Amino acid sequence: MGAGSVDVSLVAATGVVEPSDIPLPVAGILIAVLSSLINGSTFVLQKKGMLRAEAKGNSHLKDLVWWSGTLSMIVGQIGNFFAYNAAPALIVTPLGALGVLFGAVLSWWILRERLELLGRLGCVLCCCGTVVLIIHAPPAQTISSRTQLEASLLDPVFVCYSFLVLLLLIGLIFWVAPVHGSSNIMVYVSICSLLGSFTVPSSKALGLVAEEALFSGGSPRALVLFFGLLGILSASVITQFLFIDKALQRFSCNMFEALYYVSFTCSVLLASSLLFKEWRGLTVVDSLAMVCALATMFVGVVLLRVSHEAVLMWPKGEDKQKVE
Repeated sequence: MGAGSVDVSLVAATGVVEPSDIPLPVAGILIAVLSSLINGSTFVLQKKGMLRAEAKGNSHLKDLVWWSGTLSMIVGQIGNFFAYNAAPALIVTPLGALGVLFGAVLSWWILRERLELLGRLGCVLCCCGTVVLIIHAPPAQTISSRTQLEASLLDPVFVCYSFLVLLLLIGLIFWVAPVHGSSNIMVYVSICSLLGSFTVPSSKALGLVAEEALFSGGSPRALVLFFGLLGILSASVITQFLFIDKALQRFSCNMFEALYYVSFTCSVLLASSLLFKEWRGLTVVDSLAMVCALATMFVGVVLLRVSHEAVLMWPKGEDKQKVE
């Protein structure tokens, strides 16, 4: 047999497919990478449009560059939808680091924001972490049918987690954001990141029930679940878009994107792990490698963020003597 194929006789005898026998979801990875690059341009183009509109004294809603960034966000989200349904969320979500990297380069080129040595080191770490992540990510989908999805959605742990996230979002949106949102970037970052607990799982779940709901006779149960997930996804994406727009009006593009990536990734991985349980397909070695890859990418993103406020300087000989 060719590489990545499953020994049929072994599967028939044991009923188990080893994770190593399942081919890597190349299509999902490629779509995720492309979507990350598109999403990386979103914040930069929107910020550029806001600056252009401010200079002209107009609303950013009338600026063509801002609308091109908004269109990029829509295209990127559509790409993410296909990526999440072609590969596990454990691999698609962290690949968003490539978007942060691409956004940092675009910010340096378009917005004239600095990309110092620390930022370049951060770019290298993001790339290295991405490669390790792809090599050790789980290739298998653990939920492949509507009945399995319904059982996971009704799991008490996931229900409690969703209820807690919803309460946090209500508190942040209606009480904290009006008072502290304009002065503390973490308010908007927290809102957008917590919304990821609904956008990504609902997007991935939609792909599981779409065929049965729309193309296989359209059973009432599948239709109700489909439109329910579609409503959750739409509400989450629109709310997320509104608060991203508010954040970009008040804070640095690179600052928001870096913090947003780290917190969004943590939120999505936690929600996806509770709902889809993709970690079951990981060996101990792969789990440790993925943790190290995520840590490497997070450090890279933090360095990208720090590089805009700190400059790495080497002391001269005279300065060294004074210190001694």
